[in-house]
Amino acid sequence: MLCYKTSSELRKSLLKREISAKELVDEAYNRIELVDEKINGLILLTKEIAYKTAEEVDKRIGIKADLPPLAGIPLAIKDNMCTKDITTTAGSNILRNFTPPYDATIVKKLHENLIPIIGKANLDEFAMGSSTETGAFGLSRNPWNTAMVPGGSSGGSAAAVASGEAVVALGSDTGGSIRLPASFCGIVGMKPTYGRVSRFGLIAYASSLDQIGPFGRCVEDVALTLQAISGHDHRDSTSADRPVPDYTANIRDNIRGLRIGVIAEMLGKGINSEVKAAIENAARVYEELGASIEEISIPHTEYAISTYYVVAMAEASSNLARFDGVKYGYRAPGAENLLKMYTKTRAEGFGEEVKRRIMLGTYALSSGYYDAYYKKAQQVRSLIKKDFDAAFERVDLLLSPVCPVTAFEIGSKTDDPLSMYLMDVCTLTANLSGLPGISLPCGFDSKGLPVGVQLIGPVLSEDLMLRAAYNFEQATDYHLRHPDI
Repeated sequence: MLCYKTSSELRKSLLKREISAKELVDEAYNRIELVDEKINGLILLTKEIAYKTAEEVDKRIGIKADLPPLAGIPLAIKDNMCTKDITTTAGSNILRNFTPPYDATIVKKLHENLIPIIGKANLDEFAMGSSTETGAFGLSRNPWNTAMVPGGSSGGSAAAVASGEAVVALGSDTGGSIRLPASFCGIVGMKPTYGRVSRFGLIAYASSLDQIGPFGRCVEDVALTLQAISGHDHRDSTSADRPVPDYTANIRDNIRGLRIGVIAEMLGKGINSEVKAAIENAARVYEELGASIEEISIPHTEYAISTYYVVAMAEASSNLARFDGVKYGYRAPGAENLLKMYTKTRAEGFGEEVKRRIMLGTYALSSGYYDAYYKKAQQVRSLIKKDFDAAFERVDLLLSPVCPVTAFEIGSKTDDPLSMYLMDVCTLTANLSGLPGISLPCGFDSKGLPVGVQLIGPVLSEDLMLRAAYNFEQATDYHLRHPDI
């Protein structure tokens, strides 16, 4: 099926003129028409810019001009990344009709690389969630089993790639929001080092944790997408001013002698037995590939959930204060005065999960509680970072589950926020430490649902992680399986 080919295969077909970029975009929209009603992966289709980009690609092929690696390859972006003159909602009623006057830096990079943006993907409201059930535009479903969640908050992006609607996609990861849906949907998803990809134009949830990253059905597609979007941006004060390596240059090199540490705390109590078995098998595959495996402790892991949610909710409270009905977005009608306009707008515009996090974050930042909660959380965050620093003195990469369980049933955790928050226990330490992490398929449970293995590396070690992920992928066949949808 054309919808499940890799970007490299499609590029060869484009350059040989076996297919045009316009036909590729046609195929994407045909697939969307066929399956998106079942999964609700996309909020908005951006046909005008997709076809305009495809036309430029075909023109350049016609004159045999050089093309970037992903030119003409259909891509979806999470709908919390600003697109000029195209609605950007962050999955919220408060921004239902918001049209940004500018493009996010990553959107500009996509245009520069002639990558057709086929649509805006569904998400949890303001990226707050682990299941893509909290957004204002309906929940998304897992292509492997539509009774299950696709993970979140970038579930729409992951579902679009897994179902063949897009070849690659972009999401944002605050505590696991790329890696978790990649795991649940059986694809590859990467959170780069904090600062590797510009956040300018990303609607903020928690600014010290958010990072944009790619999804793909194979590691090489993720590497090529990361290449296209990475780089320093003077408009983002947290952007890393470091050269971007060629992520595919050494991706096929072997990994003999690589030292991999299995995080002990993430294979203990609470981990589903089938998930644990798949992770242990992944470690054995790495041993067979020539890597050495040892157990590593990240001692402060038990405090990570509490630390993360205090930091994230505090920053969310601050970031979402700008949505007040004055400057942009929804404004509640009929308010008697300015204060009532603020409160009515926010009460009507925000969903329940967003309100919960704003209230908890405001409490943690309030007078008399700041030192007890936010300051203490930042201190523990530093200890977690030191745990990782110590671990990387002994090993090159760390290995763990992405999530304690496989995809769960829609609605099963919506009334239990704490249970939902625990889905991030294996992923959020990388965000707290600013480290890169990648999820790739490593098996299936007895229900036929995918299991993902996570690799975490030191700062700016994406090239090494991609090489390790590629070697695992080539030694297994999990990435070759696709949902029957």
